Amino acid sequence: MRHLLSIRDLTAADLQAILGLSEKPAPQPLTGKGVALYFEKPSARTRNSMELAAAQLGGHPVYLQPNELGIGMRESVADVTRTLACYHSIIAARVFDHSLLEQMAAVNAAPVLNMLSATDHPLQALADLLTIKQLLGRIEGARVAFIGEGNNVSRSLAEACVLAGAEFVIASPPGHGLEGAVLDPAEAVEGADIIYTDVWVSMGDEDSDERRAAFEPYQVDEALMARAKDAWFLHCLPARRGEEVTAPVIDGPRSGVWKQAENRMHTARGAMLWLLDK
Repeated sequence: MRHLLSIRDLTAADLQAILGLSEKPAPQPLTGKGVALYFEKPSARTRNSMELAAAQLGGHPVYLQPNELGIGMRESVADVTRTLACYHSIIAARVFDHSLLEQMAAVNAAPVLNMLSATDHPLQALADLLTIKQLLGRIEGARVAFIGEGNNVSRSLAEACVLAGAEFVIASPPGHGLEGAVLDPAEAVEGADIIYTDVWVSMGDEDSDERRAAFEPYQVDEALMARAKDAWFLHCLPARRGEEVTAPVIDGPRSGVWKQAENRMHTARGAMLWLLDK
């Protein structure tokens, strides 16, 4: 049984298969079947994209919240997972603790799909790569510069870029980066095809003056975009104009964020087809 908890669960061939399935007309292998959508964190794009993707595959999405399931309190993770598998062909979860997804997948009662955890966001990375392919006509050999925090979004994007043959670089404030070499913003965007950023204060993070001061030199503005000449701008959204990105950049002609947002639906569909091995 397949599960998709992180990009690390995929081979390069798996990744290309999902992207290919995302661009094809939708079959309907889920006709008359359910898709459980468990949300510990709210989301505009994830809920809408997943519900529509499930419907396009003929399925019936069911939105679930923690107070309805009582995972780990009213019932064990294993019992909740087995119960959901009685009704649903796929269990998708957006959670704080990644280990909850691992516990659900270990039951092996239904394919488990990570809609976001504290460490990984594979569905966003899939949408990012599909968008890069559409904007550039290729993924392999592209240079992707991430300006901001080494978080679940940048980690999954970095892993996806490696699998797809793209170059990934990141510029982060000290203490906020991924493991490995970290560049400053000007160095990171040199020769970049894609410049990507995320909010400075993610859901669940502490919003402090110190944090904002650390990230202020990492704003993506027109001057930074100009250093890369013809780069496209991407953002996983929601965005805060005037903080991590300026309005002329995100709303400008080299912004691909709305194509990127739409692709969340297409790659969610592709990911579910891959889980079902269709």
